[in-house]
Amino acid sequence: MKFNPDIIRSERKSLSIEVRPDGKVTVRAPLRMSYREIEAFITSHSDKIEKMIEKQNGRLAEASALPPYTEEELREAKERALNEIPPRVAYYADILGVTYGKITIRTPKTRWGSCTSKGNLNFSALLALMPPEIMDSVILHELCHRKEMNHSKRFYDEILKIMPDYYERDRWLKDNGYKYSSRLPG
Repeated sequence: MKFNPDIIRSERKSLSIEVRPDGKVTVRAPLRMSYREIEAFITSHSDKIEKMIEKQNGRLAEASALPPYTEEELREAKERALNEIPPRVAYYADILGVTYGKITIRTPKTRWGSCTSKGNLNFSALLALMPPEIMDSVILHELCHRKEMNHSKRFYDEILKIMPDYYERDRWLKDNGYKYSSRLPG
């Protein structure tokens, strides 16, 4: 094996592979699966993993060529997000029939949004720089956690009822989000 993956075991039923933006490989596996089975899975997917690593390395090279945001750009993004996100949250919360707590806008490097168990919502100010349909998909994703605090089939069914093209929007974010987050200073 040319890479040394982190193996994370949890109460899941299947295996998954993730190549993080820094090129590090993570394999998520069921608790009871043997190391031999995990290793066989990794070996059988090694070509795919290598391609994923190459893709991430290309993204890193592209991202390093982008200039960092200025303080003014970040301030404007946050201001736009503060004006645009809360009304969109209210709109989708009404459609879903859910409540929520406080809305916080920040500029984290790794998350576009999150939802706490108390219903507080956190969003990246960088969403205001993206196409509106991408912002909406992140907002809907987080609000659906008010119904399902997981990423189960039921969770995604809730999203798809309202946004049938959610997976296309999510793919756009996965393919393009680094162009935004990589410009954050630090």
